[in-house]
Amino acid sequence: MLIISTYKIILAHRITWYIKVSRVCELTNRRKSFGNKVSHSNRKTKRTFLLNLHSVTLMSNILNKKFKFRVAARTLRTIDYKGGLDAFLLNTKTIKLSEKAQKIKRRLKKVLARQEVKLATSDA
Repeated sequence: MLIISTYKIILAHRITWYIKVSRVCELTNRRKSFGNKVSHSNRKTKRTFLLNLHSVTLMSNILNKKFKFRVAARTLRTIDYKGGLDAFLLNTKTIKLSEKAQKIKRRLKKVLARQEVKLATSDA
């Protein structure tokens, strides 16, 4: 009985000190995916495909602010292709973005709406 309780204490101690960071892209909310490793003889064994995550700081030109993210390399290539963080967020469907990215997208839209109102009032 004593050994079991000691084991639980040791296990609980390990859990409190070991914080596992999930491998999730903070912009697209992509997670690890599952598939098969296929051999030459066409045998299939289960495997996981992990994300290639990088900690990056991306600049928003419209908000004039820097944001820190843990982003997949695939997402970084997409951001470059779209023309920066602002263009990526504005041209991507809201459903495909994470909660953090959706908040930034809402802020971008508010700032753009204010700029359009200022332009409309100054022209009239």
